[in-house]
Amino acid sequence: MAALKGSSTGGPLPRAEKALREQAGTRNAATVDMHANQLTVSPETVRALVDEQFPEWRGLPIKGIAAHGTVNAIFRIGDRFAARFPLQAGHVDSIRDWLESEAEAARELAGRTRFPTPEPVALGEPGEGYPLPWSVQTWLPGAVATDEDPGESVAFAHDLADLINDLRTIDTRGRTFAGKGRGGDLKAHDAWMETCFEHSEQLLDVPRLRRLWEDLRSLPREDADVMTHSDLIPGNVLVSAGRLAGVLDVGGFGPADPALDLVSAWHLLEAGPRQVLRLHLGCDDLEWERGKAWAFIQAMGVVWYYVRTNPPMCRMGRRTLDRILADRSTVRA
Repeated sequence: MAALKGSSTGGPLPRAEKALREQAGTRNAATVDMHANQLTVSPETVRALVDEQFPEWRGLPIKGIAAHGTVNAIFRIGDRFAARFPLQAGHVDSIRDWLESEAEAARELAGRTRFPTPEPVALGEPGEGYPLPWSVQTWLPGAVATDEDPGESVAFAHDLADLINDLRTIDTRGRTFAGKGRGGDLKAHDAWMETCFEHSEQLLDVPRLRRLWEDLRSLPREDADVMTHSDLIPGNVLVSAGRLAGVLDVGGFGPADPALDLVSAWHLLEAGPRQVLRLHLGCDDLEWERGKAWAFIQAMGVVWYYVRTNPPMCRMGRRTLDRILADRSTVRA
């Protein structure tokens, strides 16, 4: 067992997991098998690992959290902590590097926006019944937007704009986008989009969506990278009484296209509040369309990939595509 320390290396992820995170962009808990050789994590296993590695928590109850994400199983430890267990097998050192890199990002973001975010607490090691490192972070109260839809809330749209502005004002310290996932060059996703179109023939109006991608993929990039959350989907946003109550899954916090966090406009908001968000942020046409493009890439991936194994994620993708196609500013759709 170990207290979490910062890491600047961020080792490689297992290939399937890396592709999933970069293209579909979903990183929360899972309750059904969605991947080949998916690991099983039971409350009994978590109890044993916690008791062995963190004896100071032996008296705290363990509770599994039902969620709609794809990469980690999540369990509450008492009222203050959440344990996250990667669901796909990989090299122990690579998984540890990944967890430490996520913790470093969470540590950098903590207290930098007006909305609470999870903070790293500890790093667990492989043990009886579970073969990988795992992490512990602070627990945040609130309902995920998947369960408490804020789509019609103007107040939530203002909150979301405040969050994005807060993120953008954090110093990049000279860093630029260095990944292969969303947030860099739109055209770099052509091969992935072709895969999505091929798998979506029986699910979506692919000819129409292909025409839209031809327009979106060519949008120019003019602005420098800013700090972004990078995955503002409903499962990563906490809501209370129609307001933004917190932000989860902050391990992807880093520099990227300023339009990347605008995926939230299409994943989370209906037309009226979406326009409020745009006006609050002062987005010009190019930035707004690029945000739409990043949301389009993400939505196309989750519809077909999770059509049988994670229906809530599939529905999220379909709703996002419907919003994009219904938008009057969408070109040649």
